[in-house]
Amino acid sequence: MVHPRSGGGGDTLNDAARKIQRVYLTLTLGNTIAASFIWGINTLFLLDAGLSNLEAFAANAFFTAGMVLFEVPTGVIADGWGRRVSFLLGTVTLAASTYLYFVLWQISAPFWMWAVVSVLLGLGFTFFSGAVEAWLVDALRYSGYEGGLEVVLGRGQMVQGVAMLLGSVAGGVIAQATNLGVPFLLRVAVLVAMFAVAFGLMHDVGFSPERSTHPLRATRAVLTASIDNGLKNPPVRYVMLAAPFSAGVGIYVFYALQPYLLDLFGDPKAYSVAGLAAAIVAGSQVLGGWLAPHARELFHKRTSVLILSGVVGALILLVLGFTRIFWVALVLLALWAVVGSAATPIRQAYVNDMIPSKQRATVLSFDSLMGSSGGVVVQPLLGRSADLYGYPTSLALAGVIELIAVPFLLASRKQHPTADRSSTSPSPA
Repeated sequence: MVHPRSGGGGDTLNDAARKIQRVYLTLTLGNTIAASFIWGINTLFLLDAGLSNLEAFAANAFFTAGMVLFEVPTGVIADGWGRRVSFLLGTVTLAASTYLYFVLWQISAPFWMWAVVSVLLGLGFTFFSGAVEAWLVDALRYSGYEGGLEVVLGRGQMVQGVAMLLGSVAGGVIAQATNLGVPFLLRVAVLVAMFAVAFGLMHDVGFSPERSTHPLRATRAVLTASIDNGLKNPPVRYVMLAAPFSAGVGIYVFYALQPYLLDLFGDPKAYSVAGLAAAIVAGSQVLGGWLAPHARELFHKRTSVLILSGVVGALILLVLGFTRIFWVALVLLALWAVVGSAATPIRQAYVNDMIPSKQRATVLSFDSLMGSSGGVVVQPLLGRSADLYGYPTSLALAGVIELIAVPFLLASRKQHPTADRSSTSPSPA
């Protein structure tokens, strides 16, 4: 239902909140540039190392399995030892595991080695997931910010899109001019720089880590409270249950589009085209981040945007699966990315407005875990379908899987949580 005044638009940041936003955007910019150097060529990198389609997507599945395995423990670290500590650990772990990926490529390592290092890459990313978002939300509320979270989260996504645009295009062009390993070394260098930036700028504000002399007892207490406020909270639980289908499909589609577009283009060595695919997704993220608070203003409820996004995104993938024209595929890719990107900050705001500060990072890690668990199953399944029937068929199947998320979003909506209509963040505790 359309509602012109219900959303999270407008800029009501005070000076303290603006400072928090600047740090958040700086961290987002640096991390995304580092990560995106390889996003445009990752699948090609794995195939060049001698892996089959099944093995390449299985390696990605091990990466997401690592995220599933470590999401909650690293979330507990963020809630128990501080979001800053978690971020710093993430930069170190991700830099080291990325360098190991480069080494495996050089020696044409067997699949089991790729599987092990992929799990370590997943560990590196779990230190970021939940921690940065939790740090931002708590710091904003402590600063007295009373606007909708969609505004700041949308700006973060816009910065993320710009960084992804720069990083993915640069990664593809550099790989074509040198080799597929150089972008991985560039990621390592940027991550080392981000460690120094975070060490100097990122401090826990509005949140006091509870460092107990009994770490196991403290961990158990955080986990129990997180489950109570996460999986045992019906509107949050249903959003989490939708994540394996939507997130699992999103991960697969992003990486499958690299070889798919190269097939349509007709030149398997045109790595810059693979970078272009990632760049279009990045540009769509910028547009989607800008659209998010405006889209929120059009509807009474946040879940209306989420449900509509799920249906439209699935239909686009179904059409993309039957497309054989390169430029048409690029347009459909951009539309798919815009739809998903516009919904992401709204989903983040919806979940954050339903969970308490003390367990925020752990609950958000649970949410990320659910999405990653979908990737563990969906990626090899659709990767195998690509081996057997081709990439177009696998994309159409991805659209069908994404539709499965919609009933769970409808179930969350039926719980009538206050956060579904909320336009501002709750007052600081």
